[in-house]
Amino acid sequence: MLIAWVAMDYGPELAKVEIRVLGTVLVLATGGNLTVLLTLGQPSRKRSRMHLFVLHLALTDLGVALFQVLPQLLWDITYRFQGPDLLCRAVKYLQVLSMFATTYMLLAMTLDHYLAVCRPLRSLQQPSLSTYWLIAAPWLLAAILSLPQVFIFSLWEVIQGTGVLDCWADFRIPWGPQVYITWTTLAICVLPMAMLTACYSLIYHEICKNLEVKTQTQKVEGRGWRTWDRTSPSGPAAAMAKIQTGKMTFVIVLAYIACRAPFFSVHMWSVWDKNAPDEDSTDVAFTISMLLGSLSSCCNPWVYMGFNSHLRPHSALPSGTCRTLGRCPPFPGPLSSHPLGQR
Repeated sequence: MLIAWVAMDYGPELAKVEIRVLGTVLVLATGGNLTVLLTLGQPSRKRSRMHLFVLHLALTDLGVALFQVLPQLLWDITYRFQGPDLLCRAVKYLQVLSMFATTYMLLAMTLDHYLAVCRPLRSLQQPSLSTYWLIAAPWLLAAILSLPQVFIFSLWEVIQGTGVLDCWADFRIPWGPQVYITWTTLAICVLPMAMLTACYSLIYHEICKNLEVKTQTQKVEGRGWRTWDRTSPSGPAAAMAKIQTGKMTFVIVLAYIACRAPFFSVHMWSVWDKNAPDEDSTDVAFTISMLLGSLSSCCNPWVYMGFNSHLRPHSALPSGTCRTLGRCPPFPGPLSSHPLGQR
């Protein structure tokens, strides 16, 4: 468990299931995000605003894999935490920091997409100072909001006098777990979901409104009727870019909600319901739900590559190749720098 105050004592079969699940998530999340990072990190590639956001979201997702999933996997294999008190606190700090970072980077990308669609005059294709501030903010907030983990977790003797230690939490007050997990759920799950939903609702409304206007023909005085030029940033190409963005961002948000909702629901259940499964539970659904918080970091890179062929390693072409082969991306203009639409 990521933010629980006790270690779960699973049976051997359930422990094997958990190890397999964590191992699968680790491989997929690491492989997918490294692919995105290596593709965007090519020296010859010119990075747009969208590329910068994808790059940093991939970094946060890779952080989830390496600082949250990997330590939990090793912990499950060894059963007890292996390491000094400082390492215990560092692991717990980085586990929550990675979740905060990936969530708030997703929000930053959502805000950037909102500005690109709803405030296009304020949005430029190339990165600006505001872009870098928007990228730095999630990292800074994550670093600050994760600090309580350092003071809550430490090495504790499992049973007095045995000398067996484990990395556990001490809230010192009976209602501490309820307050802390409720606050974490609000900060990482509930409020971000509400903000994502609100932003995407506004984006969807703006896209529908623009499509209705831009698909109409425009009468030119003295020249009869004409349609929008395909090369115009305001024409069908830009409209198609927005549609592509909308599809991908919908999938991203859906995956985010599907992965985070069960994870935080069972955490809330475990602290607010006295009849909820405890640390000795062998409930498979309860246990697996505790592991799904990192699943969105596993899905994100594959969604990016599915909707953006230029993020796939084999799609990288030398400069000028697309013009020679006639295979340039179909969505030119500033709006094509925001196909991501947001984690």
